[in-house]
Amino acid sequence: MRAFAAVARRRSFTQAAQELLITQPALSRTVGQLEAALGVRLLDRSSRGAALTDTGAEFLVHAERTLAAFDAALAAARHESALRLGFSWLLPDPWAQQSIARFERDTGARLELVRCDDPLVALDRQGVDVALVRGGKPVGGAVRTVHLYDERRVAVHAREEPAGGGREGSRGTPPQAVPDVVRWQDAPEWTLVVNTASGTTGPWCWPDGDGPHRYVETANFDEWLESVAAGRGLGVVPDVAERRIHHPALRFRPLTGAPPSPVRLVYRTETGTGSPLLRRFLDAALEAAVTCTHAGEA
Repeated sequence: MRAFAAVARRRSFTQAAQELLITQPALSRTVGQLEAALGVRLLDRSSRGAALTDTGAEFLVHAERTLAAFDAALAAARHESALRLGFSWLLPDPWAQQSIARFERDTGARLELVRCDDPLVALDRQGVDVALVRGGKPVGGAVRTVHLYDERRVAVHAREEPAGGGREGSRGTPPQAVPDVVRWQDAPEWTLVVNTASGTTGPWCWPDGDGPHRYVETANFDEWLESVAAGRGLGVVPDVAERRIHHPALRFRPLTGAPPSPVRLVYRTETGTGSPLLRRFLDAALEAAVTCTHAGEA
């Protein structure tokens, strides 16, 4: 099951074998044995890699939950004390460092950092115990949220203005250059690149439909970053990216009139009521949020 999950995550037998430190033929045999035992095909194999079948995608959800529960049982049996924090990109600083230090000092436990494209999916599948979520996108069902503070948004675009850049003129005219200061009220003129999994700015920011006229969707932060760098459109991101991303093809601009972007911790309702470690981490996180220099920024 773990072998199948690795191939499903990597979409490649070669990369999954490297991750698991086994040979590719051995990995292929292991996955084949699982498929034979189940009597179904979980993966479509081709020269380009491996893709989940519909049955495989459904099985993966249950497999990841089972593996997470098994790992948790092992940790309990070994008396390991750890809490898993899921995040998608660029943990806020200095909040993260202060929160981790306080939590580990006060509890003697370890905070494990788990990078995932969509922390909420990882939380639902019990791959993490608590998720750091940016932006105001609805988080759904049986979860609770803790608001930490707000981040300021900035705009970002490609340094070289390709055809069809961040702002487009009327049909038949060349695109307008991105101004030195971008205005939120000009959103209808944008082609906005959106990270649908973990982005902070997307169609949900304009529930009345008065936002950008065109969206370019990407599946994770890295795709979003490189799509903006390739000139697919304008990006909007918390200002932590401006401080910590040094991409030669990107230029950041001030963004006026934009609402703040909230930073939240999200956890499963049933976990919060029975986990002393989670409660201690929430306390450390809130304390760090108050003392961070950028806490509460709009």
